[in-house]
Amino acid sequence: MPRITSRDNPRLREAARLIGSSRDRRKAGRCVLEGAHVIAAYQARYGPPETLIVAESSLPELEVRALRSGVPESRTLVVTESAWGELAQIPASVGALAVVPTPTSEFKRAGDFCLLLEDVQDPGNVGSILRSAAAAGVEQVFLSPHCVFAWSPKVVRAGQGAHFQLEIYEDVDLAAWADEYRGRVVAAVVSNGESLFAADLAAPVAIAIGNEGSGLSAELRDAAKARVMIPMPGGFESLNAAAAAAVCLFECVRRRGHRADG
Repeated sequence: MPRITSRDNPRLREAARLIGSSRDRRKAGRCVLEGAHVIAAYQARYGPPETLIVAESSLPELEVRALRSGVPESRTLVVTESAWGELAQIPASVGALAVVPTPTSEFKRAGDFCLLLEDVQDPGNVGSILRSAAAAGVEQVFLSPHCVFAWSPKVVRAGQGAHFQLEIYEDVDLAAWADEYRGRVVAAVVSNGESLFAADLAAPVAIAIGNEGSGLSAELRDAAKARVMIPMPGGFESLNAAAAAAVCLFECVRRRGHRADG
């Protein structure tokens, strides 16, 4: 198993390039996973990563040892602290990285519980939304062309493994998709909508969440079957996109009467 002391190693250079460039990630069809928990979630669904990169100081950790046991030594790099420190944008607490092909889903049929994200641009918001979606039992998430890349390191980090429980589709014309959906598309809005708690949320349903500043486009609002507002008795103007998505999704869960243990 190679021990890497310099960033000049080709596989380490590739990881650094993918971490630093969304364009390179899209072009290569690869992404970088950060942290043993996220890598383990990927490995459970797809198998070993193309490259596992481990900080030398993390070798004794149980999670890292478990990861290494499932990855061929030829695919594993152990990196010294000095070389690890040259990897930009990686939090100090992250002891393992993996380079993997960006997972893709073959679309066959829209699910009964879907989420539409239109132009949501903050990576932390998108990651948090995906995490809520996975927890709520959403089947499919559709992102508009101007959303942040779902497989960027910051989004994957915030998602904490949620990506691997969802079908994720990017660069989707959401208004056109909504026109063809067999169920109800419900648009979350800040005004001129009915209460979320009174709206028809029966499956099949797709919840639409818009941009952090401007909300949903007129085209998607018009394509939706319903517009809903989250009641805010505190009088504050609005919730952030991630919080609004969580409230809407778990109201759907509440209506379906799921127990806490699933």
